[in-house]
Amino acid sequence: MSTLDPSRAMWRKSSRSDSNGGACVEVADLGEDIAVRDSKNPHGDVLLFPRHEWAAFIVGAKDGEFDF
Repeated sequence: MSTLDPSRAMWRKSSRSDSNGGACVEVADLGEDIAVRDSKNPHGDVLLFPRHEWAAFIVGAKDGEFDF
């Protein structure tokens, strides 16, 4: 498992986030894990996902698996 140091992570904002400061999701590549956080609360909780689980999520999202 990776050691998370959010201040040193290279966070990227989702291209789907709006530009008005709302609904923003950021991700950071931590090597073995992918970190996800709410950009409105950069010092708040961070979710960690193993790289293979994140990849499966991305494939499912692109395939519409989570569309309502």
